[in-house]
Amino acid sequence: MGQTTRTRTLAKGRKRRRPAPTEEQQQARQEAMQAAHEDMLARLEGLAADPVEWLEFIETVAAWGARYSLGNQILLMTQASARGIEPRMFMAYGARDGSSGWRKHKRTVMAGQTGFNIWAPVKRRLREDEREDYEKRTGRRVVRDAQGRLPVIVAGWKFERTFELSQTAPIVPWADNYQVPTVQVRRQVKLHGGKQAVLLDGDDPTGVYEDVVAMIRAEGYEYALAEPGSEYLGRANGVTVAGPATRLVRVRDDVSDAQRIKTAIHELAHIRCGHLAGQLSYVTPVQHRGRQETEAESVAHIVCKAFGLDSEPYTDAYVMGWADGDTDVVRAAATTVLQVARDIVDQLAPIAPFDGKRDPQPEDHTPTTTLQAVAA
Repeated sequence: MGQTTRTRTLAKGRKRRRPAPTEEQQQARQEAMQAAHEDMLARLEGLAADPVEWLEFIETVAAWGARYSLGNQILLMTQASARGIEPRMFMAYGARDGSSGWRKHKRTVMAGQTGFNIWAPVKRRLREDEREDYEKRTGRRVVRDAQGRLPVIVAGWKFERTFELSQTAPIVPWADNYQVPTVQVRRQVKLHGGKQAVLLDGDDPTGVYEDVVAMIRAEGYEYALAEPGSEYLGRANGVTVAGPATRLVRVRDDVSDAQRIKTAIHELAHIRCGHLAGQLSYVTPVQHRGRQETEAESVAHIVCKAFGLDSEPYTDAYVMGWADGDTDVVRAAATTVLQVARDIVDQLAPIAPFDGKRDPQPEDHTPTTTLQAVAA
């Protein structure tokens, strides 16, 4: 039997046929994916063993605005490092009609450039004979849609290609005026209807303090500035307390504007990371608080840096030994930090101008049931 073929839809309804991958090509792809997976595990082991690597990881993530999931962060970091590229912006080549990717921005990928691999989900509709096993495996009840069909699931992973800005050039006769849509630009677009606004002078350049306070209140918490040593706050910069009759956030009223926004984001991160859903209290073993404080401060650092405030990464990673060499702990913490930081950034500055897709991320928000407190 001859080699099978598959079709690829092009613009204006035209189609062209291309050969299906050969066994050698499929094997090469599988080996590349396996190598990428092994490299990710090695990187995670490094993060677990050396707190310095965690801080360097958070610094890199902050520079990129946490736009990618953990696997793709590591995958892109590895490829960029191997090529000696300081990445600024990744995007797909785009559709031929110029509706997406670099083509939408009147840019083309230069000849001879090799794309960067990122993990992408392979989705398909669940089959009837898989339903029972899927429910047992995931612990989720399968819900049919309005047409009675089973849901679409992620059946596996594959590589997709994306290209860095340095690999592209403007399409003639368009000018080379592409501007990387940083978080600050996205924020300006949101606030000023697309007009560029000059950031305010002062100790807090982010301009997001009031919105962060509103996000805390939207979570059901009372927010207020408080004197050092006052009830709940004590000697901490900030504190979040949750219980059946008490849900509040307090931030010191005598700190700089820069410290105030960082602490407010830190406390919002405690809420969004689910730290108030366990049995946390002031007498919780210090190693548990070490991980939670590291997660919350890592989120705060990423968000602050995305909006132009370069805060110092949390140093408890050095003194707490929160990971203790456990790769699973680091994986869970990194996934939580990336998800929460990106959700906060996206809420403060919607991602639409990036013309990109969010990586899939797990969601886990457990309701608070007992009185707990987290001090910064």
